[in-house]
Amino acid sequence: MSANASEPKPDRRQLEQEISRTRAELAQTLDELTTRVDPRVHASNAARQAKQAATDTGSLFTGGGMPDEDPARSRNVKILLLGAAAGLAVVAATVLGRRS
Repeated sequence: MSANASEPKPDRRQLEQEISRTRAELAQTLDELTTRVDPRVHASNAARQAKQAATDTGSLFTGGGMPDEDPARSRNVKILLLGAAAGLAVVAATVLGRRS
């Protein structure tokens, strides 16, 4: 029911157009939600970020510095360096522990 009784009722063509628009919006929303929860999309993004972090880390060691344009890329370089340092520490501790 309409809140305002003086408003004219939409005709059949207007209702069909509104239904068509609503269906298109719903389809677009479902596509977006499907993309957001798709594990392949998440895996692809993670792989892309890992490759970018490796490239940025290489650039850091060759004098290119940290990436300034994207804070997430700088963070990923730091995480990669920290992970490499932690892995190296575990290997060193294992080797030194076996010598004792």
